[in-house]
Amino acid sequence: MPPVKHALLGASAASRWLACTPSARLCEDIQDSGSQYAAEGTLAHELAELKVRKMFTVMAKSAYTKALNKIKKDPLYDSEMDRVTDSYLDYIKDCAMQFDSKPFVACEVNVNFSGYVPEGFGTADCVMIGGTTMRVVDFKYGKGVPVTAEENPQMKLYAIGALVQYAMLYHIDRVILTIAQLRLGEPDEWETTPDALIQWAAEYVKPRAELAYKGGGEPQPGEHCRFCKAKAQCRARAEDNLAAAQAFSSRADTSSPVDARLLTYPEIGRALERAKPFIKWFKDIEEYALQSALEGKEIPGWKVVEGRSRRQFDNTDTVFEELQAAGIDGALLYERKPIALTGIEELLGKKAFENLCGSHVVKSAGKPALVPEGDRRKPFNSAVADFEGLQEE
Repeated sequence: MPPVKHALLGASAASRWLACTPSARLCEDIQDSGSQYAAEGTLAHELAELKVRKMFTVMAKSAYTKALNKIKKDPLYDSEMDRVTDSYLDYIKDCAMQFDSKPFVACEVNVNFSGYVPEGFGTADCVMIGGTTMRVVDFKYGKGVPVTAEENPQMKLYAIGALVQYAMLYHIDRVILTIAQLRLGEPDEWETTPDALIQWAAEYVKPRAELAYKGGGEPQPGEHCRFCKAKAQCRARAEDNLAAAQAFSSRADTSSPVDARLLTYPEIGRALERAKPFIKWFKDIEEYALQSALEGKEIPGWKVVEGRSRRQFDNTDTVFEELQAAGIDGALLYERKPIALTGIEELLGKKAFENLCGSHVVKSAGKPALVPEGDRRKPFNSAVADFEGLQEE
């Protein structure tokens, strides 16, 4: 299980405190309210760890069954969690098969990288070593924010801690880091070397970590604000968003032949670029203000009111029984709906689903979406899409 104790400069938050050094101390005394998604992720981690331990360590069948049943009784457990953790186990087994001989495999490894980060420690989900190669794998159950392995600060710090821990036992010259976010696709791998990791830690991480530990440095708003506990109260983030909105309003393109009362395409592009972070900031501050008001804090100019209510039965089964007793046909009270494709796959299992339904599965084109230019996906071409549609017809 993940540790209860958290480091001030933890690896999981490294992308934030490395970019904005004062954020570590700013967040220190702000309570983390948690969420259902976080609790769901914790349970999925427990299940993933249990399955990997059973495969690679000595574990009594009764101990495994007892632990598994406990997880399955949790209200947050579902069949998708079981399927995703099975895929994670398959990936770990595939990694192990790539070594010339049976590798060393450890789960939930407590790693220490305090040589570069004051009081720095963390927990790596899986460390695998064989020959001169070390793999460090991080299992992520969430699907809201895609995470990549390339140059990932969290993974690099885990790897440094693992290198220190196993330095006396193994000579490592190749490091493979993996983010296994399997609800969003295949595991993402990135390869590096111990020398490159140590150089990064010594030249970049150490000075910034020492500054962050003291609470020093200037606030730096950015994408890393997403998981900052001070994101709603941060003055630098508020000023950055408000200043950007003001700058846009006074930057009309007077050289354009288009009517000055209309936005040009370059202006629309700039507006979209600034709107997303602004909307995120506004939602964060609105949510914080609502929670503060519910706790009795006064927000001048604002008040809390009851939202729109909706009608519902106090007990649907009882109502339906009474309706049928009054002569209403029970068939009229229910809607018959087919099970969705994913539901049938869960019901049958992947192999049986492929055998019985595979030939009938078609994948329709996704709905066009507007994303920043740096997005990894290929640009959508409406002419090509229309032509492919004609070919299918």
